[in-house]
Amino acid sequence: MVVGVDVGGTKIAGAVVARDSSLRATATLPTPVAGVDLVAAVGDLVTRLRTEVGEELEAVGVGVPSLIDRRSGLVRMSANVDLADLDVRGVLQKRLGVVIGLDNDANLAALAEHRVGAGRDYGDIVMLTIGTGVGGGVIAGDNVFRGGSGTGAELGHMVVLADGPPCQRNCPNRGCLETMCSGTAIARDAGVPAEEVVKRARAGDASAIAVLDRAGRYLGVGLSNLANIFNPDAFVIGGGVAAAGDLLLGPAIDEYRQRALPPNAEAHVVVAALGPRAGAIGAGLFAWGLVDRDG
Repeated sequence: MVVGVDVGGTKIAGAVVARDSSLRATATLPTPVAGVDLVAAVGDLVTRLRTEVGEELEAVGVGVPSLIDRRSGLVRMSANVDLADLDVRGVLQKRLGVVIGLDNDANLAALAEHRVGAGRDYGDIVMLTIGTGVGGGVIAGDNVFRGGSGTGAELGHMVVLADGPPCQRNCPNRGCLETMCSGTAIARDAGVPAEEVVKRARAGDASAIAVLDRAGRYLGVGLSNLANIFNPDAFVIGGGVAAAGDLLLGPAIDEYRQRALPPNAEAHVVVAALGPRAGAIGAGLFAWGLVDRDG
């Protein structure tokens, strides 16, 4: 068996993931504030699942909302959790006694959507997860793109408005995609939570529609940039804000088609299929890859 773990800002979700990506058992825990406690909680969750299933554990994949140096294995920077400079992989490997794979959570969500989700019928894909922030993952040649040191593909921190609003959390930039089209950005511009904006827009509220249209246009600017850089076969859009559907994606697709170089303006734009399960599924598939590599 392998276990996939998806660490979020408020909860840690884990699952025993079969080779066909089905989930045999699941468990969740609240995310502790302190990084050391968070790593311990991941270990507790994996131990609980191992006990429940009662089979030999071969590997664990863990997705964290962090930038990870693949040479040292250390977390270099985190957005929502306190993991910076921790050897998460080493600590878990010592405790659990099995191979541990550590990756960015959006990378693993993209892997899951590419293998068994909305991107399964396409070759290269770019995934954006639009929620409180904007995460991203790139699958090129059936592999996760991570960059030279492993901290690349931070797609939400591409600038789409020079000298725009300061970005959120630890980002020193301004006008990032995350700060122009995330749920946080929509709530800032509307003065109410993003979920309420979507509700009002669906009811025909003109101001709510305008806020989503604006966010969608900035999303389209980002898609055009990504299309010209990566030339993917498809964009996969996930996260809670994607529930706005055409109210957000309609303007985004229009803007993307108008701005991208013509040969790069033809990628499909599809909504993610796996929902909140994507992170744990991707982490499990990542773990199976480690088993096959080492076996």
